[in-house]
Amino acid sequence: MKPLIYRILLRREPEGGYTVIVPSLPGCVTYGDTVEEAIEMAREAVDGYLESLIAHGEEIPTEEHTFEYTLTVGAYA
Repeated sequence: MKPLIYRILLRREPEGGYTVIVPSLPGCVTYGDTVEEAIEMAREAVDGYLESLIAHGEEIPTEEHTFEYTLTVGAYA
């Protein structure tokens, strides 16, 4: 079985710590006090998410046909 690769997005929170979102796994969101902890929590969240999909006989999403682009828009802040 080949390893799966997922992008994660880390957002620094005003009250401290980092929220982590896994775009390819809807609802897979976690949090860590430091970047390192947030990444480890993301690994655990993804593992749990995938285990749940397998247990329910659901398809496992991949990022195989996904590419990333950064869009710049006018200033609104």
